[in-house]
Amino acid sequence: MTQPLVTILDDEPEIRRILTDALEDAGFRTQSFARAREFEASLKRVTPDVCLVDLSLPDTDGLALVHRLALEQGAAVIIISGRAQVQDRVTGLELGADDYITKPFDPAEVVARIRARLRSSAPAVQNSDVAEFNGWTAQFDRYVLISADGTETPFSHAEGEVLRLFLESPKRLISRARMQEMLGGGAGDSFDRAMDVRISRLRTKLGEDPKKPRLIKTIYGAGYIFLGDVAWQ
Repeated sequence: MTQPLVTILDDEPEIRRILTDALEDAGFRTQSFARAREFEASLKRVTPDVCLVDLSLPDTDGLALVHRLALEQGAAVIIISGRAQVQDRVTGLELGADDYITKPFDPAEVVARIRARLRSSAPAVQNSDVAEFNGWTAQFDRYVLISADGTETPFSHAEGEVLRLFLESPKRLISRARMQEMLGGGAGDSFDRAMDVRISRLRTKLGEDPKKPRLIKTIYGAGYIFLGDVAWQ
């Protein structure tokens, strides 16, 4: 069985070395890059399972890169940054990152976060990558929603995790605690804000009225219920 591939984008050689050593000792394959240009060129050849991305890069805006990765790649995106302010964490998650780790970090924590992310990305109930519900088709292998008239709308890896969780448990209450357990990521306000943003974006892409959503219902103080009729192909 091929081991998961983790790519590391950080302009600090020592950080790349520490991460590479820790990940390879844990059984992962790695590729490391000092510049975004080289990193993005590699993505045209192979899609990693996880991308570790520093925000302070010499040749591009790290947040803009994270946003592109979330929309265009099938990899999970974890930010590793010296920016420790809450707003930086929230912005990174809002732009599509799956997790945010601040420097200095414990390499063992990075390994644990990656393993948790890979577990949460694995289908818990369904092996299929295609689900139909209420006139929509979700193709998780392509990261697109297809409407009844054939219009395609892309969704990010992070949004896809939330959507799959809903589609695998239709008409059942999913608590915030359950979402935290299944999806991982930072706890507390940053996780809650990230979930709010992802669910809001999914509602928009599904054409939901934010004041009276038909499919993704908020049960205040308890969690969410997905009310669609789901068929996996």
